[in-house]
Amino acid sequence: MGLKVNEFRVFFGFLWFVLSIFHPVGGLRPLRERPSSWADEWLAERKDENKLGPLFAWNISGTYRGAWRFLQSSNTSSRFPDLKKSSGNSVLELITRPTKINGVHYVQGVMIFHDVFDNEPEGGRVQIRVEGVYIWPFRQLRMVANSGREGEFGQEDDYILSNPYHLLGVFSSQVFKESSGDKIPKSNQSPISDMDKHCNVEISAQISRIQNDGEHNHYYMEGLMESPSADDDGDCLSPMIMNATSVNIEVYYNKAVNYTLMVTFISFLQVLLLIRQMEHSNTQSGAAKVSILMIGQQAIMDAYLCLLHLTAGILVESLFNAFATAAFFKFVVFSIFEMRYLLAIWKASRSINNGEGWEAMRRELSLLYSRFYGILLGGILMMYEFHRYFRSIVLILQSFWIPQIICNVVGDSRKALHPHYIVGMSLTRLAIPLYVFGCPHNFMRIQPDYNFSITLVLLVAFQALILLLQHYLGSRCFIPRQILPEKYCYFRGVDPASNRATDCVICMAAIDLTQRPNDCMVTPCDHFFHSGCLQRWMDIKMECPTCRRSLPPA
Repeated sequence: MGLKVNEFRVFFGFLWFVLSIFHPVGGLRPLRERPSSWADEWLAERKDENKLGPLFAWNISGTYRGAWRFLQSSNTSSRFPDLKKSSGNSVLELITRPTKINGVHYVQGVMIFHDVFDNEPEGGRVQIRVEGVYIWPFRQLRMVANSGREGEFGQEDDYILSNPYHLLGVFSSQVFKESSGDKIPKSNQSPISDMDKHCNVEISAQISRIQNDGEHNHYYMEGLMESPSADDDGDCLSPMIMNATSVNIEVYYNKAVNYTLMVTFISFLQVLLLIRQMEHSNTQSGAAKVSILMIGQQAIMDAYLCLLHLTAGILVESLFNAFATAAFFKFVVFSIFEMRYLLAIWKASRSINNGEGWEAMRRELSLLYSRFYGILLGGILMMYEFHRYFRSIVLILQSFWIPQIICNVVGDSRKALHPHYIVGMSLTRLAIPLYVFGCPHNFMRIQPDYNFSITLVLLVAFQALILLLQHYLGSRCFIPRQILPEKYCYFRGVDPASNRATDCVICMAAIDLTQRPNDCMVTPCDHFFHSGCLQRWMDIKMECPTCRRSLPPA
């Protein structure tokens, strides 16, 4: 009898060993006791469609980006009525590690659902921590919501939250969103923040490899999320279909580095343009024609860009060197060149009061710096308060040529800015906004807005066109003559019978009024000059070459 029992044990032991070889995960307990569920039926269909391929473990750790939608037309559950949207985007970050069970890897991660709430300007987002198992022989991923305390993930949680893709996404969502920061539903304020207490969130997905470039494997997952109620009171949410594709972090990293190189190159071009413009207005009267508000607005824009890039570098430690380099070059443009030009314009505009003492000059200079940095800090507070109108703020900042246009019209001045400076600065100022709002593959993961990008281009191009017309045709060329005030005529009539001959003190050549009366220009102080000589002189100084009195615009 004992021999038969031993044979019986040996037989069933051998049978268990054979089954464990061919079905190493067959003895795993399912995540759900219900024999027939949406997830089981869906995975059964997917296994027939996808061949398993070679039996080796795929490392599915990484970041996945995709979309979600309800299996039905909308959410039919009454527990969370705020979820009225039927589809949206999602981001999933996973970390896997082997377990003692052959063919099973332990999975931890964070799933972020975007475009969830219908009553939010940005749609809202929901963040759920998940954990589960990846059964790699069958390419199946099973996860449930993790209801543990904050920080329970340990180093894996730190890795997920320090991922450049995740950090830059958080940074761009905070900077470029249309609503204020307190409007985004956070995990502890969300209407479904207590889902893990009342619902059993379960995710079942099938993994497939879509591309292998020799160095990086790209994976695609498609699955179903169910959320049955913990008290068997129906489902918390309707079944939800999700799909996601792995993101190559190295490519994403290279995009961010290339962006910082672009910003550095733009800053270098702006330095060259500023040097060219300062050479163009190297005299006091030439600098006085330039609007101090125009240069100040551009300096404030560069200061904001410097702070943004420095903040991004501090937030994303792995990209600190790249963003810090871009921030440094923006700091050089703003603090050295633009502030120096600002002081030159201020000094030229107060040339009449040059006889004042040092104390008065120091007070005025302190007032200039106080106003500049006060506007800089006040602008930061205004942008924080009116964050929902961020695109309108960008349009206002891109209207930096308007003060110069008004200054030209009021002062009736020509050739205040060099044409190269006008065209070059217009193009370089458009580069960063067009990358953010017009590039479909930007690293900030912002959906392109082509209408807004076209509006930006037309706005800046229109301002640059007016400046160029003022440069070549006159500062008031687009204003009807009927509404213009009377101007002094330098070609006023001269009595040729007087036989008056004089010398031009600019070229020291004689002026014969009887031979060429149209070649003579007369100042309000009755001094005669050749027209070409005086016009070239007035491009540099608006003073009479003989008596040094101020001259009206020609």
